[in-house]
Parts: sequence; structure tokens; C-alpha cells
Amino acid sequence: MTNDSPSDGSLTDDTHLGRVALRVGSLDRVVPFYRDVVGLAVERERDGSRAVLSAGETPVVVLDEDPDAPERGRREAGLFHLAVRVPDRGALGDVLSRARTRASDAGATLSGASDHLVSEALYFRDPEGNGVEVYRDRPREEWPWTDDRRVSMDTLPLDLGALADDAAGDEVAPAGTDLGHVHLEVTNVPRSQEFYVGALGMRVRDEGYPGAAFVAAGEYHHHVGLNSWNTRSAPVGEGRGIEWFEVVVPDAATLDAVRESLAAAGHEVEAGGFGDGDGTGDAADATDSLVVSDPDGIGVRVVRER
Repeated sequence: MTNDSPSDGSLTDDTHLGRVALRVGSLDRVVPFYRDVVGLAVERERDGSRAVLSAGETPVVVLDEDPDAPERGRREAGLFHLAVRVPDRGALGDVLSRARTRASDAGATLSGASDHLVSEALYFRDPEGNGVEVYRDRPREEWPWTDDRRVSMDTLPLDLGALADDAAGDEVAPAGTDLGHVHLEVTNVPRSQEFYVGALGMRVRDEGYPGAAFVAAGEYHHHVGLNSWNTRSAPVGEGRGIEWFEVVVPDAATLDAVRESLAAAGHEVEAGGFGDGDGTGDAADATDSLVVSDPDGIGVRVVRER
């Protein structure tokens, strides 16, 4: 396993994603899907216009309500899907079982199911049309590795009957559930790849899908997917959809290296200070985090592990 030093800007396997934030028109419309189908616990914050969705002690999704936010424009970059990772096949089977009995009442649809060789995944549209993947990883020793230590992913049918048979019977997402990756619709894949790889410090993991690239810290199959399949041509706007997501690095040295790499590549880097998730954290948080926008205006918050 390759582990480059933090000083060269290369993120290692100690890096993972934290939370993803969505701007939604109505919490009452959207929350039941994430609670009743995905199985996340819900905590309302501030004046009731924010919900934090968690598995155990791990926050996964932040929903910010803005009733005046328009629908995402058809030309605008943004979210293809967010991906909630469950720890095992039994937990994924539970999501399928809950979806079959509750998705319709929650205003959501099961839109697909795939075997990606490295993982097994269920795909949904939440009540406001955001793509949501719920998946479980196969053990790394079972992944198809290339000679240069990349991975080879595919999209094959998933046997839903067998998956349902393996359901564990739990009603909520278990401990170990987290945000595994985000998949973005971008205006220019090579430009976005240069940001996430050349400046942020991830690595290309798979380029086998036309019009797409999958990048990650260390040797994970992907933390960020990038695609141009729907020919988006404008940056993300102020409508509903993704606001930001977190990249969690292991220590201060790595955070400093990322800050220096982003600045050297010409990106405007701001101090963090968003310990409570809304940009109003205390002064100490600024030393533990940074904020930058990717080439399409999607917020990337790099935070130190705590």
C-alpha cells in the first residue's frame, strides 16, 4: 500500500469523507426518506431550518431548508449522487427491505441496483430529486486491482432476491455507517480532475467509464466521482442541491500540506471556522479546517480529524 508523505500533497488512506450538505426546499418533505428508508437518525438544529442526519455518533448528511430556493437549473453542475456506505451486506439488505415497504410513503423511488465489483449498491431519488446511493464495500482483497494499483469497476446487475435474503432485520442504520463518496456532475472532467488530484492531493483510481473519472485519497476505490454525462455547462447555483462536502485528513501536517498545495495551484483558500457545521465555529476551528471551492463552485471543506 502506497503512503506518500503529507509534505508532497498526496492524501493517504487515513483520509476519508465527513459530511455532505444539501440545500432543500422542505425538511418535512425530505427527512422521512433519510430516516425511514436509509435509516439515519434526525436532529433538528438552530431554528428548525436545519436537520443533521446521523448513524450512531457519526453525522452523515446536513439538510439546510430554504423554501425560496429554486430547483437546480438543468445546465448547472452539482450532485449526481451522495453515497451512504453501510458496513456489511446485512445492513444493505435492510435498506432494500425498508425501501420496499416505505419508499413510496416517503416520496422516494428505488431507481437502480448494481454490482460494481468493488461494492454493491442501491440507488434512489429522494423526494426533491437528489441522487442517493446506499452501498457496502466488498473486502479490498476481492477488488479487481490493475498492475499500477488502480481499480477496475463495472456496472452489473445486482441480485435483489439474494440481497433481501441476507437482510439483518435492523430498523436503523448501524454503527459504522458513513459518507463513503460523492459523485458530482461537472462541466469539465479534466479541469475538475486537476483540482481534486493536482491541487487537493487525491489520486486517479479508475478512468474506465467514458466521460468520467473516479478519484480518491490513498487506495480507496473513489471518494469523488466526476462525470459530464448530462453535459452540464454552468457552475453550481443558489438552487436546491449540494452545498458542500467534507474531506477529513488525519493531522495538522496533512491539512497544512493541502492548504499549501491549493494555494500554489492558484485556488482561493479561506480559514475554516465551521465546527458546528454552519460556518460559525469558534476561532480555534479555523486552525483545524479550510474552505475552498472546486472549479464548478461546489464547496470543499477540508477538516482535521478530531
